[in-house]
Amino acid sequence: MPEIIGFIGAGQMGEPMVRRLLGAGHDVVLYARRDEVRERLAEAGARLADSVADVAARSDILIVCLFSDAQLADLAGGPDGFMSNARAGSVVVSHTTGNVSTLEKLGAEYPDGPALIDAPVSGAATDIEAGRLTVLLGGDEAAVERAEPVLAAYADPILRTGGPGSALNLKLVNNMLFAANAQLVAAAVELGERLGVGGEQLLSAVAVSSGRSHALASVQLLGDVGTFTKVASPFLRKDVAACVVAAEDAGVDLGWLRSVVDAGPIELS
Repeated sequence: MPEIIGFIGAGQMGEPMVRRLLGAGHDVVLYARRDEVRERLAEAGARLADSVADVAARSDILIVCLFSDAQLADLAGGPDGFMSNARAGSVVVSHTTGNVSTLEKLGAEYPDGPALIDAPVSGAATDIEAGRLTVLLGGDEAAVERAEPVLAAYADPILRTGGPGSALNLKLVNNMLFAANAQLVAAAVELGERLGVGGEQLLSAVAVSSGRSHALASVQLLGDVGTFTKVASPFLRKDVAACVVAAEDAGVDLGWLRSVVDAGPIELS
């Protein structure tokens, strides 16, 4: 019998995930707070749940796509949360880029609860729509085996990283590196301007030269460092803060990555 896929967090990234799941033929039960989202996705074929507890109780695999650890903890815990109301033997896939300690606390608080998989993502809504979102998977092997074919509706590649927490730690290192690269791009643009080279000219030239990077391509796509800063900074600041906490929890020094992120032209600390 096909597994029922629950979904919480149908926002900018989550809504196209739901559409891809429906397009792949999955039976999707959705909980969303906004009426317009509920209406759109119900028209697309999703069944609607009345609450977090309801969607958890009806799901074999529950996908949670939230912005922050705080949101994840809020919806997971308590008598109305998805951890205490999850169907027996179910799996929860968390796309939230947060800290391993949050998932560890949930696992410890609900030892008989669902299997938790950390599944942070890399990419944008357009990648989801095209089915090429990068997803990292960390967790119990049997739970990962169940979740991977479902996530394939919108993800390629899907990379198994090891045991619980491994995907989050890998993603946080990746995000710290991206933040450092973004700082270096901003610093390079500043240097170019002091040398009489315009920002647009510099970005175009470096994009086809040895100094190119994904961070530079992201800045170029948005037009300039100022626009990139406005759009990306809230996400980068959240991810940098999460990486700092993760490093402190693990007792490791972030080294030069932290130095570059803290000292760069974009305020990320």
